[in-house]
Amino acid sequence: QAQLVESGGGLVQPGGSLRLSCTASGTIFSNKVMNWYRQAPGKQRSLIGTISRTGTTEYYGSVKGRFTISRDNAKNTIYLQMNNLKPEDTAVYYCHVRISTTDYWGKGTLVTVSS
Repeated sequence: QAQLVESGGGLVQPGGSLRLSCTASGTIFSNKVMNWYRQAPGKQRSLIGTISRTGTTEYYGSVKGRFTISRDNAKNTIYLQMNNLKPEDTAVYYCHVRISTTDYWGKGTLVTVSS
């Protein structure tokens, strides 16, 4: 059974930075595409970025140019470096992996951007 655990969320001022982590266990993740999603209050969960097994990344929406995803396969961990944070980045951030036909999610970590 695959498990994902996010960490690193918290309260940050506008313009600040945070780095989120997602550590996986229960299966081999080094050959899997990993994803970061977020869900803002009152909104649907949305995909913000992906990282391939080789480290190729793709970003979606307003995070382009501000967020960076990386992975450390030896630690079964992916990261989301978030810079120049804005109030509209306030959300619960989730990591996700699809293995065969099953989707696995962490419980999420809350990021609040406020002065």
